[in-house]
Amino acid sequence: MTGTVPHPPNLARRRLLMAAPLAAAGVAGVAFWRMLSGMSQGSFDPHDIHAPVLNRPVPDFKLPDQTPGQGFGTADLRALQAPVLVNFFASWCIPCVAEMPELNALKDRLPIWGIAYKDKPDDAAGFVKRAGNPYARIAGDLSGMTAIDWGVSGVPESFLVGPGGVIRWHSAAALDADTVRGTLLPLAASLHS
Repeated sequence: MTGTVPHPPNLARRRLLMAAPLAAAGVAGVAFWRMLSGMSQGSFDPHDIHAPVLNRPVPDFKLPDQTPGQGFGTADLRALQAPVLVNFFASWCIPCVAEMPELNALKDRLPIWGIAYKDKPDDAAGFVKRAGNPYARIAGDLSGMTAIDWGVSGVPESFLVGPGGVIRWHSAAALDADTVRGTLLPLAASLHS
């Protein structure tokens, strides 16, 4: 009786398969350590998102009115002769609530146009009524597709749009007094044509 002897499993392959998860965990651990190290040294800012839209014309869009304001689109922003702050917000967003006092203080120094992001129209209108309305114009982006075109990763996010509709500045965090006074207002003043 002749038979074949089964071959032992390929040990090298088995070792490689066992080592792959450990290697992946090691790479993730090193990345996490570098992020934490950068945060402790002040060189990593989790809100610092390098938006690919900076120094480019606003994307093509046209959004409907959001009560109590008037909708707007690309043509409106490109027709501007002075800078305007475009602020994406939502009634369900806690940081949006936190930045509303700063936006209300800013509205007399810089026009602000709001875009309600993935928000029910009645909820967005109630939010603006309760928090005060800093917006000269408000549009609704119920689907969120316009926000994607702008590169929005979450709310609140703000974009300073210069004359001609070019995006000159972006913040992926709730605006605070230091950012407004130290960065936003000086840049807006330099953009007046």
